[in-house]
Amino acid sequence: MRGGVRVMFVILAVLLVVPSWTGQARLDLIGAHPTLHVSRVPLDADDPARTRVGGLTYLGGIEMTGDDPGFGGYSSLHVAHDAAGDRFTLLGDGGTILRFTMGADWQPKAVSGANLPSGPGIGWDKNDRDSESMTTDGRHVWVGFEQYNMIWRYDVALTQDEGHVAPREMAKWDANGGAESLARTGDGRFVTISEVMHVPPRWWAGSNKARLKTRDALIFAGDPIRHPRPQRFAVVADGRYDVSDAAMLPGGDMLLLNRKFDPPFHFTTQITRIAAGEIAPGRIARPVPVATLAKPLIGENFEGLAVTHEGDATILWIVSDDNQSLLQRTLLLKFRLDAQPM
Repeated sequence: MRGGVRVMFVILAVLLVVPSWTGQARLDLIGAHPTLHVSRVPLDADDPARTRVGGLTYLGGIEMTGDDPGFGGYSSLHVAHDAAGDRFTLLGDGGTILRFTMGADWQPKAVSGANLPSGPGIGWDKNDRDSESMTTDGRHVWVGFEQYNMIWRYDVALTQDEGHVAPREMAKWDANGGAESLARTGDGRFVTISEVMHVPPRWWAGSNKARLKTRDALIFAGDPIRHPRPQRFAVVADGRYDVSDAAMLPGGDMLLLNRKFDPPFHFTTQITRIAAGEIAPGRIARPVPVATLAKPLIGENFEGLAVTHEGDATILWIVSDDNQSLLQRTLLLKFRLDAQPM
């Protein structure tokens, strides 16, 4: 074939084989054995000895970098603690999975990578695998996807999907502000909170000004795949903060990870706490501040929150989504919850 005809034939062949291809580059996948580099970071670069912030004590943290093109963009994490250290599972917002173990030396070991086996769409670009939240019961893992506003369930190893649902109560959530958080309560219910969407006007009995300070929140009676019709409650947001993740505490309270963007290029992070009794259909939950990471403290686009326990201590881990941008960092920080919110 002549050159121009050959190129046209190739383009037509691609469109026939991959009809939804838009011309974007293929979504980067992560390799099975990625290289991970880390360096320690202080809570306050101007005062490296500082450890206290609100009701938290900073126990340490690292900046992570990787050579694999699929590294980064981590929006959720799960941490399992035992005598040997901590086992981490980080889920990127392109469906990439990073696993490693880490002990008191802050050096990751047994580093491995994988990719979600399936998800919304064909998996060609990021919109098809925009995984933003994750929770588990130890036997299954549930993942919340933006863009499609869906929840998928996988086996605990994240190697096989077991079903999915697109709840109609999430259908009108913003494509880039959907199920940013997903948590499983001690009694087996599931909670997801929209990152940016307010509760619908038809549900709200107060003023519209007050409604615009809320975030739409849903409670599933059990596994969302089996109980796809959630009930609604509201979470009152603080200023310009958006909810980026949630995790349960012993006793039924819920911690929220919230962040806001401060121009020209800085993020402020706030951790808040919702009382167990406010996590119920029809309620208006009013989170109480626990701690705020604002200048001069370390700042990034923190989107993942996990809670573990070391003896009697309640431990919080947070991870940042660098959007795979050279201007941002992937940070993993560890705190101890010391006090009731002040």
